[in-house]
Amino acid sequence: MKARITGVATYLPDRTLTSAEVEQRIEGYVPYQGVVERLTGIRSRHVAHDDQQASDLAAEAARRLDHTGVDLLIFASASQDMVEPATAHIVAAKLGLSCPVFDVKNACNSMLNGIQVAEALILSGAHRRVLVCSGEIPSRAIRWRVRDRAQFVDSFAGYTLSDTGAAVLVTADLERGIFYRDFSADSTAWAIGTLPGGGSAHPRDPEYSYFQGDGRRLKEAFELVGPDIFLNALKRTGLSWDDFAVVAVHQVALPYLRFLATALGIPDDKLVVSLTEHGNCASTTLPLQLTLGTWEPGDRVALLGLGGGISTGVILAEM
Repeated sequence: MKARITGVATYLPDRTLTSAEVEQRIEGYVPYQGVVERLTGIRSRHVAHDDQQASDLAAEAARRLDHTGVDLLIFASASQDMVEPATAHIVAAKLGLSCPVFDVKNACNSMLNGIQVAEALILSGAHRRVLVCSGEIPSRAIRWRVRDRAQFVDSFAGYTLSDTGAAVLVTADLERGIFYRDFSADSTAWAIGTLPGGGSAHPRDPEYSYFQGDGRRLKEAFELVGPDIFLNALKRTGLSWDDFAVVAVHQVALPYLRFLATALGIPDDKLVVSLTEHGNCASTTLPLQLTLGTWEPGDRVALLGLGGGISTGVILAEM
């Protein structure tokens, strides 16, 4: 028995903001015109409507899949509607599902870990059709009023983020499916990028409701971890990147994507660059690239994840 990804869908809100429009919204301090696009390569990102919640974006993506017979729903996202209950309950109610549900949260690797959990539960025999979905609305955590250069730098990652929804259907299959997975973390680096509000540390202070982080330190943390988890996937399976139709890589800035692709030796024709027109989509990035890429049933795809905390992960699958 294997667990196969049999459906992938995304939902992209029709409201968009260009990087120039983002800079126009920032009050107080912007170092120079064009700084966001110059440093990140992002031209545009999506913005949810004011009456949309994370659960709405996930449900919109899920409606584009055949979710009949789903016996488990996993909401796997950095965003959430509220602290309690699990957002998975809200998504299930909107979809009219009555199956068991729960949330999985691991920053931008949430969807990747959600697929990991779905596979494990299918292989155990506990479930046969698992819907893994995500709704990301990081635009609600962007700091628009900036005091000085230091606060601009601390808030900069927020200006890359995009509101999106995604859904992946994972089902039991006798012939093909996920054939390799590996995950790692360096949790000593958890404080580099945070959205501190809403938990027990800062339950009510609005000052902690904004995403904050040091992009340079985060890049250095990932470089320190190194590329072994991704290269080992090739060594242990005897494959090369040329054996894959799509190599989906989490994307936060175009210069770092190019650096990582060069370090891993990923050919340009295997990459799907979603970042420039859709921004940093957090946990929905990898499903988005599968919907934008070209592959057919039976093709192999690689999902390479990087998330705050920090964590890395890789899943190799035959679709």
